[in-house]
Amino acid sequence: MNKREMGSRQVRAIPAELRTKREASEDPIIEGYFAVFNSNYEIWDGMTESVAPGAFERSLKDGDIRALVNHDTTLVLGRTKAGTLELREDEKGLFGTIRINPNDSAAMDLYERVSRGDVDGCSFGFNIRKEESNIEARSKDAGAIRAGTMKAWREAILKKLKAE
Repeated sequence: MNKREMGSRQVRAIPAELRTKREASEDPIIEGYFAVFNSNYEIWDGMTESVAPGAFERSLKDGDIRALVNHDTTLVLGRTKAGTLELREDEKGLFGTIRINPNDSAAMDLYERVSRGDVDGCSFGFNIRKEESNIEARSKDAGAIRAGTMKAWREAILKKLKAE
């Protein structure tokens, strides 16, 4: 059994339900479900993962969370501590609202990409506290694993057919 060390940093890109809105008197807004619970998303061909309800509970309660452009800590879109990022979990997933700074060109570029529909997903980074798995495979090995599984399946079917 493989155990991953505590604190191992992971990043996941997942489908999201994002939209923009802007009123004349307000800052531009990007909002929507940043993560939808119990929805399988593909990590690589043949490997899926989903986010469980409650996955963000502790971070929402204890953390100062930042929304970033491409995980770049110098490109902050919003922050819970500053009140420019609001996050909450509900039965569907993690809902967020980011108040975009109209004077920040990187933030406005992203706002426009979401508005046009060019960007319709997001990603999040997290630290693993505890993980155990029986099988660990890398993306580059997925094809070989699949081919080996298919070969074993074919051999079992042929053996069965010969016995009949």
